[in-house]
Amino acid sequence: MFGTLSKLKTHLNDNHEVEYHLPVGEDRLPLNPLIGKTLTMTHTGNIFCSSCGKKTKKSYSQGHCYVCMTKLASCDMCIMKPETCHFDQGTCREPEWAMSNCFVPHYVYLSNTSGIKVGITRHSQIPTRWIDQGATQGLPIFKVSTRKMSGLIEIELAKFINDKTHWQAMLKGHNDDIDLVEQATKLIPLIEDKLQALASEHQDIEIERLDANIQAISYPITEFPTKVKSHNFDKVPEVTGTLQGIKGQYLIFDTGVINIRKFGSYEVEVTHG
Repeated sequence: MFGTLSKLKTHLNDNHEVEYHLPVGEDRLPLNPLIGKTLTMTHTGNIFCSSCGKKTKKSYSQGHCYVCMTKLASCDMCIMKPETCHFDQGTCREPEWAMSNCFVPHYVYLSNTSGIKVGITRHSQIPTRWIDQGATQGLPIFKVSTRKMSGLIEIELAKFINDKTHWQAMLKGHNDDIDLVEQATKLIPLIEDKLQALASEHQDIEIERLDANIQAISYPITEFPTKVKSHNFDKVPEVTGTLQGIKGQYLIFDTGVINIRKFGSYEVEVTHG
């Protein structure tokens, strides 16, 4: 197979296990059947912007050229920090894009990655967001009508729990299960005053407290790494070894791990045994 990489495509089957496909150009390679076999990816040295298709010397914002990174709303800082949304100031890079992606229902959730964490995602990205983080459990706790509001609530909860995944710890094994419902019951009263203030300040935005079930997620892994060593196409163009598992957006080899999302738009040749 030959083409540019994109983030791993995922599907949660009836047994709550993630099924993975590696997009290479227009093709998709099923990865679960390759666990225990040799997989080789060789970077040609070429990177093509995932938006405009032009060749770029460096990848920005997970697969963009510099020009697209500076003009696309999906690459703006408010995507990483939704509380900094500047749409109401009239300075949004792409107002139409924002209406379709930021002014739609979002969830605030708890998940179990390298431990309990809080996060946010669009309504269409559950459970994909949890899978991309390598979470073994996920629980939506609030549904709101804008991305900015989800970010404002996340900030308040992040005063009490992590809002980041420690990826190396996540890759070394699965955490013990956490009763996320119980954790939510303890956490939400801690921000009750702030929730009321946000609701009063933004009366046009819905904030709905959810009563959902915990989603369990398992990953196809035969062996966890004891020491996490990262492969990097920018340093060594060939990544090869026995595929031992997949978690989040990481392929786990006996020779190290690689974050496929980090190398989106890199042109590669893929072979497997």
